[in-house]
Amino acid sequence: MTAPDLRVAFAGTPEFAAVALRALLAAGYRVPLVLTQPDRPAGRGMKLTPGPVKRVALEAGLPVDQPERLRTPEQRAALAACGADVLVVAAYGILLPPEALAIPRLGCINIHASLLPRWRGAAPIHRAIEAGDRETGITIMQMDEGLDTGPMLLRRAIPIGIDDTTATLHDRLATLGGELVVEALAGLAAGTLRAEPQPAEGVTYAAKIARAESVIDWREPAEVIARRVRAFDPFPGAVSDLRDTAIKFWSARAVPGAGAPGEVLAAGGGGVVVASGEGALCATELQRPGARRMGVEDFLRGFPIAPGERFA
Repeated sequence: MTAPDLRVAFAGTPEFAAVALRALLAAGYRVPLVLTQPDRPAGRGMKLTPGPVKRVALEAGLPVDQPERLRTPEQRAALAACGADVLVVAAYGILLPPEALAIPRLGCINIHASLLPRWRGAAPIHRAIEAGDRETGITIMQMDEGLDTGPMLLRRAIPIGIDDTTATLHDRLATLGGELVVEALAGLAAGTLRAEPQPAEGVTYAAKIARAESVIDWREPAEVIARRVRAFDPFPGAVSDLRDTAIKFWSARAVPGAGAPGEVLAAGGGGVVVASGEGALCATELQRPGARRMGVEDFLRGFPIAPGERFA
């Protein structure tokens, strides 16, 4: 069997998954079914809006199914009927029970945005940046009933740059995921792909990002805060109150400085410098409610900040 002869069903929802679906189509794979989460309200009018994967599927004329869950035979009916040899899963956001995992004859493979077993779970890109990891990558794994515990089929690392945000790292990993899953499917078709159990050591969990985590604790070291600013770009942002106004920090770095945590040490064209528990944070891109992100000079013209003021 040649690679494009495989019938590859696909399950995913956001842009990370849409990149992989485009890669499969570009490689010539037949996709008999796309599973994606139900449309969600979005925008000012809160209209039901399809996700990126659904939009790609509709543009390509692919069948789409959007069950809330895959727990019942009725919810799994489209997958069971599509005749897929394998199911590729990427950021689907819906748990696949054992009954769903058993449907494709070659099983289900997942595109995971970390070097497993590090950062199993929902937010591997955010947590890798937040933790100060120097590298991350993509793991293509055979899915089992556990949370990202299945055996590894392919694994490739990329460095995390000192200025990487979740947004920039996401885009590079999405591209790599698309390339790697095409390579994995070729190996699967040729029978040359070998599964390797994940190491027992080095397991960490990437918990889902909670909005409460976005509030800056100025008692922490500036380096820790700076990593969190990058990790929480584009969501949920890192925020701190000044004069009862929630200010979001979008670009910042650790610099030398001393003062009471949250105290503004300087504010000018070079940045807004705020003391922390260790060192200081120099912010160069900020945002106030109802406004867009701005470089520090533009921001200060509309919202002046003076040394000695203190963030909550």
